[in-house]
Amino acid sequence: MKKASIPFVFILLLSFTSCIIQNTKPEDCELINTTISNITEGTSYDINFRDTNGKSYYINRGLEQGLNLEDLNTKVLNKTVTLHLAKVLGGTSTSNHISQLAIGDEIIFTEFELNN
Repeated sequence: MKKASIPFVFILLLSFTSCIIQNTKPEDCELINTTISNITEGTSYDINFRDTNGKSYYINRGLEQGLNLEDLNTKVLNKTVTLHLAKVLGGTSTSNHISQLAIGDEIIFTEFELNN
């Protein structure tokens, strides 16, 4: 490998790893309130949500985590929800990855460790 390409590879690797979402905490998220207008199964067992403004969000591998489309349609379709969206790139950008989904005080899904 040429010396000139080493910085490029490092920058590429750093950029990629800064987009990986893991061990998200509530303070590492942006909160939004939105109304869900569509829920579908995505690739790799993801659950995709679309809001009334046409924006898309997803729960990574949600179907593997015990969620199902029928229950979600009953609970959140056409209702206003609060989403915790994970921030990436050192907190400078917000992803469409849902870290927590709630309606009022009821948490429908969370990746956060809850204190009991």
